[in-house]
Amino acid sequence: MSETADPTTDSNAQAYTVSELAFAMKRTLEDSYGFVRLRGEISKVTRHASGHVYLSLKDEKACIDGVVWKGSVRGLGCQPEMGLEVIVTGKITTYPARSSYQIVIETMEPAGMGALLAQLERLKARLADEGLFDPSRKKSLPPSPAVIGVITSPTGAVIRDILHRIRDRWPAHVIVWPVVVQGADAAAQVAAAIRGFNALQPGGNIPRPDVLIVARGGGSVEDLWPFNDEALVRAAAASVIPLISAVGHETDTTLIDFASDRRAPTPTAAAEMATPVLAELKAGVAEFERRMLRCMSHGLETRRSHLAAVARGLPRPTEILAVASQRFDMAAGRLAAALTRNTAAHARDLALVSGRLSPRLLERPARLRAERLDELGKRMRAAVERGHRTAAERLARIEQLRRSLNPDRPLSLGFARVHRSDGSLVRSAQTLTAGEALRLKFLDTEAAVRVEGDGAPPPPPSKPAPARKPPTPTSQGDLF
Repeated sequence: MSETADPTTDSNAQAYTVSELAFAMKRTLEDSYGFVRLRGEISKVTRHASGHVYLSLKDEKACIDGVVWKGSVRGLGCQPEMGLEVIVTGKITTYPARSSYQIVIETMEPAGMGALLAQLERLKARLADEGLFDPSRKKSLPPSPAVIGVITSPTGAVIRDILHRIRDRWPAHVIVWPVVVQGADAAAQVAAAIRGFNALQPGGNIPRPDVLIVARGGGSVEDLWPFNDEALVRAAAASVIPLISAVGHETDTTLIDFASDRRAPTPTAAAEMATPVLAELKAGVAEFERRMLRCMSHGLETRRSHLAAVARGLPRPTEILAVASQRFDMAAGRLAAALTRNTAAHARDLALVSGRLSPRLLERPARLRAERLDELGKRMRAAVERGHRTAAERLARIEQLRRSLNPDRPLSLGFARVHRSDGSLVRSAQTLTAGEALRLKFLDTEAAVRVEGDGAPPPPPSKPAPARKPPTPTSQGDLF
């Protein structure tokens, strides 16, 4: 009886350990690709503290990691920069700890500007020609902002670093406008946030920021590409509020950095640019106060010394006032006798003229003025009365004329006015037509009538006009 062998316990296949397989593949790649010449566009550069440089090379369909060891960095034909198209030589190897392969770069020379970088340079040149990057357009930052607007992602270390730094330095109110800082929607959201902060009115429900910070952490050129968007750059340049861009690390550069009023290498540095240090301001004010007190004390001491030096050259006050005091004493001694003599002289003059004074001399001018005033009053009253009579007669004549010119006066004598339907006055019967509607205006009412017959009646035969009597002086004539 035969037995079937178990492949899990009895097999000719060798069982590798993970390390054995990883290093076997490493040796295979290094033996097969010990020297390669590779062309691609640098999309990410990381300089490690050890001196090694880690980067990525890419084309339209693939991407490969690369490393330049510390000893080879100085010998490169060009230094790695994002967006630069290069030709490198080296060998393919693996990194067993992560099961990934990479190229160890030994030489590097430029092959031209990458498509991404070339597009960026063209947009940068066009915006610069429009003056969006002109230094004269940049606004100065407020020395002590009360409100700071931050445009960044609400999650992550960036917003925490900014808030922590502002809290340690300056007691400002921070308003965070949450946006996405990576992907297709990032540029539109950041531009809308900039315009939204600028649209806030001073004194409104939401305080308007004194300075804005657009912040994002580091990343590859693809991660930071939304901050090269033309609409976002124009929104940053048009911002009325001073704007600080803190996008990426110190080596990262985007177009918003050129359009903003100030560029910060890191988000933390942007918080330091936007705010002063309260403790330093207090120390500065205290130092100014001490300097002011020292200057005041020094000035007073200098003037005191100068006054003492000048006073030594001046005579004593008693010597200066001695002559004046003596003259004052002599004048005071003669004053009493002079007043007595002056009073006696005025008394003699009064006695000489008092005999010629009499109350009747004062009463006569007053009596003459009273008589003249009575005469003027009589004349004025007579003139006023004549004026009143003349005005009354003129008013009576005007009233009589008004009554004679009143168009309704003939109506009180039994006459009537004939009006058409449109209100116009009928002045001749020849202008009437058969069936035409008319209105008769009497003194107290109106009546509607209609013309009968085939047409207007023939005019009456002309007769010699009778001789008219001349009107009496009081007659005003007939209006009709």
